[in-house]
Amino acid sequence: MKKLLIEEIKADILGKRYELSVVFIGKKGIKSLNKKYRKKNEATDVLSFAISDKIGEIFICSEIAKKKAKSFSMTFKNYLLFLVIHAILHLKGMRHGSKMEGYEFAYYSRYRCGHL
Repeated sequence: MKKLLIEEIKADILGKRYELSVVFIGKKGIKSLNKKYRKKNEATDVLSFAISDKIGEIFICSEIAKKKAKSFSMTFKNYLLFLVIHAILHLKGMRHGSKMEGYEFAYYSRYRCGHL
């Protein structure tokens, strides 16, 4: 996924001054983070952490994302786009539910159609 696209999405949702790092991590590493911070002893495709109201981190496990992309009938590239949007919305303070899904769909449609 292109760095400029991530920056554009981040600026659109969180603002230009928000500092965001995106880290690609292995299955073992994301499982460890998930266990430590969410008390879930399993690997996942994406985790997001708000460090402050203007700084956040996103961790993505490509191995799991590739498998999940297939289960959603999406290309890996499109699924990465969805994960980044999903994680950024969490950093914005949104929780899972129909409201978040509406935003995910809107942003995904905007950026998938315009950039991929």
